Amino acid sequence: MPVLAPPPAPPALVRTVAAPPCDPAIRARALAPARPGDDAVSLTCSLRLGPGDRVTRRILLEGSRASGVTLDCDGATIGPGPGAGLLAFAVEVRSRPPAGRSGRWDRPEDVTIQNCTILGHVRVWGMGLNGQGEAVRLSSHGPGHTERAQDAAPARVTLRDSTITAFGHIPVYLGPGVTGFTLRDSRLDGRSESTAIYLDAESADNAILDNDIATATGREIVAVDGSARNRITGNRVALGGRDGVHLYRNCGEGGTVRHQTPSDNTVTGNTFRGGGFLGRPVVVNARGGWRLYCGQDAGYPFGSSIDDADNATGNTVEPNRTE
Repeated sequence: MPVLAPPPAPPALVRTVAAPPCDPAIRARALAPARPGDDAVSLTCSLRLGPGDRVTRRILLEGSRASGVTLDCDGATIGPGPGAGLLAFAVEVRSRPPAGRSGRWDRPEDVTIQNCTILGHVRVWGMGLNGQGEAVRLSSHGPGHTERAQDAAPARVTLRDSTITAFGHIPVYLGPGVTGFTLRDSRLDGRSESTAIYLDAESADNAILDNDIATATGREIVAVDGSARNRITGNRVALGGRDGVHLYRNCGEGGTVRHQTPSDNTVTGNTFRGGGFLGRPVVVNARGGWRLYCGQDAGYPFGSSIDDADNATGNTVEPNRTE
């Protein structure tokens, strides 16, 4: 078994200094057409666009150099649009891996994205794109995994006053360990084969507030997968015959031990409409350990390795309104 770093001490809640404005060259690069092998623009400065602007390059905010950055679209449209693959994100906020085996991940903090029309999907991630990432899996095999994942992932990212149109992929995905993310006063529409919002394992303290969520999905609208202490309030959710919010733990998938349970979440003050006869607004303990892959994380004395159940506790899921 690899030697794992001990859990980090909780970081001080100090807000990052705002990044300086971008120079004209960065703005020109952002607006230049995307090309194969040159499809991203990395922001380490704050960029303001205009209502007539169209950005087809991926907006990348990576590591601490992106901390304090504000992307203000002011009505501009960003993203690749229809036909983009799973990894062709419109906006990607991610951490950089440590230089050495025992070093810390270099993460962005206090990033703001606002007033955008986004054609595609947004991913925020640290150790791994999802709960099956290699670094996530290896970390999960030792105690203190939740703290390591949270210390590695982006913190305090805000996406507000925007519209996100999905073209088959999940429009807003928070990878393992993301904390302090806020999606506010925005609209999600288009189509996702999975969910509209996904909060992955070990993430926590995120807020989904006062949004219109109208994405046509292939399953529940919002997945809270081993994610804790989140607030999902004041949203208007079109169910389209699906369930609204599922709270569960994706036991064992990919050999990753899920340490945290989907607990202490607040899902209140939302309006769910169009559930039909089958759609349920909120389902706590939605999976109950019944998945074929639950045994893939066997052999460790903690988390989902010894208990496949969702074990959701302390969640507040009323009142909500159903139409």
